[in-house]
Amino acid sequence: MNMLDAALSSPRMALLVRSRLPPWLALLFLCAAYIQGGYEKTFHFQAALTELEHFGLPPSPLLVWSSILVEWGAPLLILLGYWRWLGALVLAGFTCYATWLANRFWAVPSADALKMAEAFYEHVGLVGGFVYVALADLRKKVLAIPQVR
Repeated sequence: MNMLDAALSSPRMALLVRSRLPPWLALLFLCAAYIQGGYEKTFHFQAALTELEHFGLPPSPLLVWSSILVEWGAPLLILLGYWRWLGALVLAGFTCYATWLANRFWAVPSADALKMAEAFYEHVGLVGGFVYVALADLRKKVLAIPQVR
């Protein structure tokens, strides 16, 4: 048995792998920016209205409240595991739209394009993570359903 196999078969590793805490923490980290965004919009509402204007949207309280609902509600679904797939797909869609709106690296002077492109692709990575969470949750639910023959 090599060193890696020994480490993976240790009782501590087995406890870690079977624990629900590491996956839940990973989901919390994936949702952290949205929880923080919802918090900021909730407690700094005027700044959220100004942010909408900055991105060319009307400073609509309805849009801010919609964002707050998404940024608090979808992570809650994900973290509680209740309709996790739905929360993940909502955040994937929200992130796609917000990224397209805020990180148009193709439409800015080249001096700003690199930084904006990096932010764009970081958010594309988040979208991929949320789609993966949704598919994993749906797969778990589909496999748990007894098959009728």
